[in-house]
Amino acid sequence: MDQSMSTYTNQSSPSLIPEKRLLTATNPLATTTNPLTTTTTNPFTGAVNSTMTPLQPQLPIQQHQQYQQQPLVGPMSNPASQQLLGLVQNPMHQHQQQLMGPKGNPMLNSMINPMHAPRHHEMTGPMHINPMMQQLDRGERNSIFSASDDNVIMKQVLDTHLPDGTEVDVKPLVQIVEEILRHATINAGITHADASTSLVAHTDASKLESKSHQTNAVVILNILSHVIDRLACEMSFKCLTGGDGHSIALSLFHTVGNFHWDAKLALILAAFALNFGEFWLLAQIYSSNQLAKSMAILRQVPMIMEHSAPLKPRFDALNKLIHSVIELTQCIIQFKELPSMYVSSEVPAMARALNTVPKAVYWNVRGLIACAAMITSLTSMGHEYGISSTEMQSWELSSLLLKINHLLDFLKKQLEECHRVIGEKKELDFRHSFNQLFDMVHIDNMKILRILLNPKDDPLPLFDGTTKQRVNLEVLRKRNVLLLISGLDMSRDELSILEQIYSESRVQGSRLDALYDVVWVPIVDPYVEYTDAMHVQFEDMKNSMPWYSVNHPSNIDRAVKRSIGDRWHFRNKPILVVLDPQGRELSPNALHMMWIWGSTAFPFTTAKEEALWRDETWRLELLVSGMDPNILNWVRDDKYIFLYGGDDIEWIRKFTRTAKAMANTAGISLEMAYVGKSKKRENVRRAISTINVEKLSYCWQDTTLIWFFWTRLESMLFSKLQLKRADHHDQDPIMLQIKKLLSYDKDGSWALLCKGSNVLTSGHGSTMWQTLADFDLWKEHIPSRGFDLSFMEYHDKLHGEANNCCRFEFPYAAGRIPDNMRCPECHRVMEKHIAFLCCHDQTGLLEPY
Repeated sequence: MDQSMSTYTNQSSPSLIPEKRLLTATNPLATTTNPLTTTTTNPFTGAVNSTMTPLQPQLPIQQHQQYQQQPLVGPMSNPASQQLLGLVQNPMHQHQQQLMGPKGNPMLNSMINPMHAPRHHEMTGPMHINPMMQQLDRGERNSIFSASDDNVIMKQVLDTHLPDGTEVDVKPLVQIVEEILRHATINAGITHADASTSLVAHTDASKLESKSHQTNAVVILNILSHVIDRLACEMSFKCLTGGDGHSIALSLFHTVGNFHWDAKLALILAAFALNFGEFWLLAQIYSSNQLAKSMAILRQVPMIMEHSAPLKPRFDALNKLIHSVIELTQCIIQFKELPSMYVSSEVPAMARALNTVPKAVYWNVRGLIACAAMITSLTSMGHEYGISSTEMQSWELSSLLLKINHLLDFLKKQLEECHRVIGEKKELDFRHSFNQLFDMVHIDNMKILRILLNPKDDPLPLFDGTTKQRVNLEVLRKRNVLLLISGLDMSRDELSILEQIYSESRVQGSRLDALYDVVWVPIVDPYVEYTDAMHVQFEDMKNSMPWYSVNHPSNIDRAVKRSIGDRWHFRNKPILVVLDPQGRELSPNALHMMWIWGSTAFPFTTAKEEALWRDETWRLELLVSGMDPNILNWVRDDKYIFLYGGDDIEWIRKFTRTAKAMANTAGISLEMAYVGKSKKRENVRRAISTINVEKLSYCWQDTTLIWFFWTRLESMLFSKLQLKRADHHDQDPIMLQIKKLLSYDKDGSWALLCKGSNVLTSGHGSTMWQTLADFDLWKEHIPSRGFDLSFMEYHDKLHGEANNCCRFEFPYAAGRIPDNMRCPECHRVMEKHIAFLCCHDQTGLLEPY
């Protein structure tokens, strides 16, 4: 017995010795105590602070004697339990006495019950049942050790921990050990489900890494093989000659005292695998190899295998325990592999894990000792003893399994939390460095495209919409690349317009610098489960596009998604980011340019956008573009034209009839076109139906044109915002008029009057109708001032008296929201509010009809 063990236990009362406390338990190995009750220590560096729970005072002798007269409860009344705990003679004990000597031989007693043989000082007097059991509640009586016992045990274990800084790469060693244990079973392998959690790689792609680990393991074994051999001999000998589980564990910990906790566990695990693997190697080949057969006979392997059926519960429990030991070992190793720059001992989850690692290593070693003792008892005492003690040892192994699984579950939770912290910190670092990528000079666009489109190094990350084949990222090298970033719900109308522009560019792209490639980047919320329905939707969209697509949404890393939102203000609405052949950002969102000018806006750079705006004026063609040839014909004929919108049917009737009457009286040629609203599509459809039936005016029959009209108008606003032109209304009359129309749309009905291409005025529905209705009041000014000026002056007078409010709504999904906005009417800074709106409409501002 080592000195630390002897000193500590001799200072304790007999009732507090863990092995004697064992007599009070119904479950000798499972514990319900919190695994974080013992120490504050870094298991990989060796700094230790032990916090001990004060030992409870020994109960009076009268209570002790009184308790001895009480009947046994729990496992004490179970014959198998009594045999395990040493309260009754083992059936094999008498047989061993006849063969080898008196039953008072402590070594023989240890062989009969190798896991729980009493220490020398415990055998000097009669065995007594712990009187403290009367004070234990039912929950504590179901565990091997209370909190104070855990402290006693871990104090002794920590006293053996004297690391000298020796570093061992344990992963290659554990990988070889795991391979041994995976095959060292009666079925020559753990189930496939269990093997899936293995550290050992079984795929062709990882063979090179596996060979590297084997090479590293050889280097380690050249240095540490003698330690492993010593541990194997010590474990085998003490299991055979009567060491209890705790004392054997302490002895092994003394041998590896200068190593860190992960190395201690790996070395002891390798020692166990050496003996355990030898037994199963003989069991698997003795029937076909003469040398193995002779050695197997010496170890009684043939007889054990012939009677393996009754031993199956023990083998099953042993295999489960070994698998849990391996899992817990892997978990401990993973903590050491965590990057210290992202997670330190100051992180709560890491601190909790570091405090638990010594206890986890200890109980893992206890599990290995129990497995070794089971095999030793079979090879030394024969299968008869194994069969007679099947229930007892299966129960023991299962109890250890519960203990180890409890620790495993706890450490897994801490590991998951550590990975979450690491992921958040890595993501934050990536988001900080993402913007710097675009400030650097690159030879080509490959580095940026790999980060954006292929962070997982997929050899074929793209899908070619033309050939319907997966392709390498190299197809985009030194090309102008347009990243179409959207969710899976991009509308068919948007796609059809983009396809038209894309097709035009293929025809017009005769010059080298006029060629570009579009890549669809599908963004799926990382916090939403990716369902089969979403995958079908993704595949439908991907196959309908003529350009490249990222092959699967999972190829886009979460940090990339967040960085895209940070830099390019992506939320849910599609954006089109333009990158040149060197990966430089030419435009953060060229989609607005496409809606406004189509292929004329190529190459969709910010400079091109500014040039196009410089050439624009506020005219009717800017509003309707080439959407409707009828309106363009009216412009060419220099007619008066009313564009009007809203969903109030009564106002539409009143406005159109009054406008026709006014035109007839004034003798002017007037045309009217209904352009609907930006949303409330059902109301718009009803209005279109009424206009057609009652022949009130001209209107667009295809609601896609209505969607496109409002999309282009909003695109103009966002384009101006993107170019930082939102507040310069005095120098930007176009922006002023755009804001007016969008504000009118939110308030209800409105109208805009043009003379040919020139926009005369616009206003709310109430003031525009009133101006028409009051024609008799201002018609007298027409001969001197003309119709245009007379109409505008009278309307401006009514508009000023009405004092109508202006408001704008910027959906959060649109991404870029201005910090402030000036009113297009009074030019003062508008108040900013946050609104939650539900109009029970199927589509929003930019969504198709």
